[in-house]
Amino acid sequence: MAIAKSATILILFFALANYANAGDISRVRPPVGQDVFGGKNNAKDVLLPGEKIISVLSFGAKGDGTTDCTQAFMSTWQAVCKQPGQNRFYVPLGTYLVSSMFFTGPCLAPNPVTIQVEGTVLATTDISEYENGEWLMFEHINGLKIMGGGTFDGQGQESWKYTENCETSNKACARNPSSLFFAEVQNVIISHIKSLNPKGFHIFVTKSSNVRLRRLKIIAPETSPNTDGIHISSSVNVIIARNTIQTGDDCVSMIQGTEQVFINRLRCGPGHGISIGSLGKYPNEREVRGISIKNSQLIGTTNGLRLKTWPDKYGGAASEISFFNINMTDVKNPIIIDQEYECHPNCQKKPSLVKIVDVHFANVRGTTTSPIAVDMRCSKTFPCTGVTIRDIDLKFQNAPSQARCVNVKPLYSGMQNPPACP
Repeated sequence: MAIAKSATILILFFALANYANAGDISRVRPPVGQDVFGGKNNAKDVLLPGEKIISVLSFGAKGDGTTDCTQAFMSTWQAVCKQPGQNRFYVPLGTYLVSSMFFTGPCLAPNPVTIQVEGTVLATTDISEYENGEWLMFEHINGLKIMGGGTFDGQGQESWKYTENCETSNKACARNPSSLFFAEVQNVIISHIKSLNPKGFHIFVTKSSNVRLRRLKIIAPETSPNTDGIHISSSVNVIIARNTIQTGDDCVSMIQGTEQVFINRLRCGPGHGISIGSLGKYPNEREVRGISIKNSQLIGTTNGLRLKTWPDKYGGAASEISFFNINMTDVKNPIIIDQEYECHPNCQKKPSLVKIVDVHFANVRGTTTSPIAVDMRCSKTFPCTGVTIRDIDLKFQNAPSQARCVNVKPLYSGMQNPPACP
C-alpha cells in the first residue's frame, strides 16, 4: 500500500537512526556463559513441572487476522516474563495481527521461558508503525525457546518496493524491518517455526551467544529484496541445523564479530547462498572466526560458498572457515572469494585490507551454470593464506569448468574439477 508522506518521513527518520547505529560496530565480544542446552535432547517441547500456560486470549487477543492484538501480546509477555514462577507464552491456533513489539528481559523464571506458537502471527503492513526498526524484538534475555509449529508472516510484499540495498550504499540507508530480531540474548532455541515474507531479514541475531536455530522453514519469493534468511553479527556459538531456506537474498549471512557458527544439513535455494561478509566496511570490525558448514545442499542459488570483502575500506579478518560435504545443483558461482566486492571487473580501487586465513573446501560436488566454478580473487596487500581445496567436482553443462586464482596459492588434494589453478 502507499505510505503517506508524513508517515514516510517519520519511518525514514527512525530507520536512518537505526542505520547510523549499525555503523557503530560493537568492539566487545558478547558474554558466552554457560550453555544451558548443551548435551541435552532439546528436540521435544516438554511442559515443566508447575509450568503455567498463559494464553494471549486471556488478554483479549482474537485470532481473526484483523483485530490488532499488539497490546494483548505485550500484556502476555509481562505476565510470563515479569512475574515469578515458570510461565509459558501461548499463541493458539488462529491468525493474530500485531505491530512492532519489544520482548525484553531479564525474566524471573528459573528456567528458559517458552513461547509456544501454534497459530500465525501476522505483521501489520503499514511500515510507518515500525519506528523501532524491527518487527518482533527480543532483548536482554537469558533462556528462551520459541517453538510450536506456528508461523511468523511479515507481510513484506508491499514494503519491498521501498527497499534499498544498504550493503552497497555509501550513504545513510533505511533497512526494512527484520521479522525476528535478537540482541544481547543468551541460551536461545528457535525450533519448528515457519517464517514467511519478511519486510527485511527473516531472523537477525546480534551481540548474542549460545543460539540454536533448528528445523525452521524460511520462505520468501526469489525476487524479494534483502530478505536474508538468517543474519548473524557479533555473536558466539550459533548452531544452525536441519533448516530449509528459500528466499531472495543470502540463506545465511555472517558479518563482523561472528565466532563459532556450526551449520549442518541446510537446504538452501533459491537465494544467494551462504555468505561471509561483506567485511571491512566499517572501522574496528572484529574478526570472523570458527565457521563450519557441512552436509548441506544449494539448489539454484546465485552464489554457493562465498567470502566477500570491500576494497579501499577498512581492515578486518576471517579465519578457520571450513565447507565440507556440500551438494550443488545449478549454482551460478559455487566457490567464490571476492575481495573486490562491488568493484569487479577491472577494479582500480586500493586492495582490501581484510586478511583471509585458513579456509578449507572439501567434498564439494554438483553442477554450475557458470564456466568459472572456483573464483578466488584475493587482496594484493594481504593475499589469502592457508586455503585448501580437496575433492571438488563441479560440472558445467557440456563444457569443462574453470578456476581462477588471484593473490592466492591454494593447496590441492584429491579430485579437482575444475582443474587446479596453474
